[in-house]
Amino acid sequence: MATTYGSFEAVIGLEVHAQLLTRTKAFCGCATSFGDPPNTHTCPVCLGLPGALPVLNREAVRMAVSAALALGCAVQESSVFARKNYFYPDLPKGFQISQFDRPLALRGQLEIETEAGKTRAGITRVHMEEDAGKNVHGIGGLSVVDLNRAGTPLIEIVGEPDLRSGAEAAEYLKRLREILMFIGVNDGNLEQGSFRCDANVSVRKVGETKLGTRTELKNINSFRFVAEAIDLEIRRQIALIEQGGRVRQQTRGYNAEKKETYLLRDKENESGYRYFPEPDLPPLVVDEAFLADVRGALPEPPVDKRRRFTESLGLTPYAASVLTGHPQIAAFFEEAARLHGDAVKVANFVQGEVLRDTRTTGLSATFPVAPGQVAALLRLVDEGAISGKQAKEVYTEMAGTDRAPGDIVRDKGMAVMSDAAAIEAVAASVIAANEKQAAAYRAGKAALFGYFVGQIMKKTGGSANPAVVNDVLKRLLDGAPATGG
Repeated sequence: MATTYGSFEAVIGLEVHAQLLTRTKAFCGCATSFGDPPNTHTCPVCLGLPGALPVLNREAVRMAVSAALALGCAVQESSVFARKNYFYPDLPKGFQISQFDRPLALRGQLEIETEAGKTRAGITRVHMEEDAGKNVHGIGGLSVVDLNRAGTPLIEIVGEPDLRSGAEAAEYLKRLREILMFIGVNDGNLEQGSFRCDANVSVRKVGETKLGTRTELKNINSFRFVAEAIDLEIRRQIALIEQGGRVRQQTRGYNAEKKETYLLRDKENESGYRYFPEPDLPPLVVDEAFLADVRGALPEPPVDKRRRFTESLGLTPYAASVLTGHPQIAAFFEEAARLHGDAVKVANFVQGEVLRDTRTTGLSATFPVAPGQVAALLRLVDEGAISGKQAKEVYTEMAGTDRAPGDIVRDKGMAVMSDAAAIEAVAASVIAANEKQAAAYRAGKAALFGYFVGQIMKKTGGSANPAVVNDVLKRLLDGAPATGG
């Protein structure tokens, strides 16, 4: 269901630039590493010096094709690079090598789900291009240019104008980022600019089909700010129209502190870039063998992984969502579940304990323990060697080491108390010390049973076998026959 703003409707299309995780740039051998001293990864090609010729990075093509296929696009057998001409300090050649009328891939789609329900957003195209450099302001009162980033390989993913609210736009970005991370072509880092979004926003009266004049919101670096900026821009355009004004085609920024969009510049049309085919690069031909090889290497999509986790492994939708929040977290969980055998038990423990101490950076993740340690620890609980509470204590001792949980249990003298006679002695002393509660339980307050269980576990330091505790208490409190011991 579309989100409306009074008698108006928003129309939103997103353009996402995603940096491909190659070691070298799109058309030269310079490194793509982030955060190095300015202008240390440059050469005649990425500096745009006369006579320097570009050579296309094959790995960048493979990653771009992977992304296109993962998004359901039709990869074109032949695509053409073009020069996109504009003048800006961080663009040393005076043009950007991109693709225009013959892009790499066409017609994909992305399924998203918000409070308004599920919907499919179309993807117009995926094309390859190079990044520009970076303007750095305020150094000694000057603005300087760092060209380390110039020539870094990107894909631009152009969405259809199918989104109707800031919330839908944010969800679209999350799902898109997730796909690119799971196939290993982008690290999803919004703060460093390796995954960034421009939003084209317009409004029209509900029921109209003609598109209104659009503005472009540039370089917003969080999902929350994307949603905020789009909704504020929608309301700005509606207010402008209702006051008798007209929306101008502009590029605008977003001030998160003031909660407002602001003018950057009037926006050019595509004709203003004076595209023409790049004469130094031949058409990019993707043959069937290359396409089949890339398609065969694609991993399971995250949406399919979540569905498998719920339908085949028995996880809740929430648990499946948490455990597919990062490719390495999903891999950790699956390996621990494979080694242990009970996916639900493993999921609960990973969510409750392991993820608290897990750190993710880009596509990397640092875990406090190994999947095998988790599986071995939970087996000790299954076997009755330790209780669930003791398992948390063992985990704390084990975190950050390669120690086996069984060794920790032995060294600390931890073991579950399963001796019925010993537990009965503790239970009897607890009941004697709580006569009023015992009488109230026998008079019908069944909830007090949990109170007695808690008191016994407290006295035994959590080491008493819960099944034996329940059996003994039933026998002592209400005369139920013993079921084991």
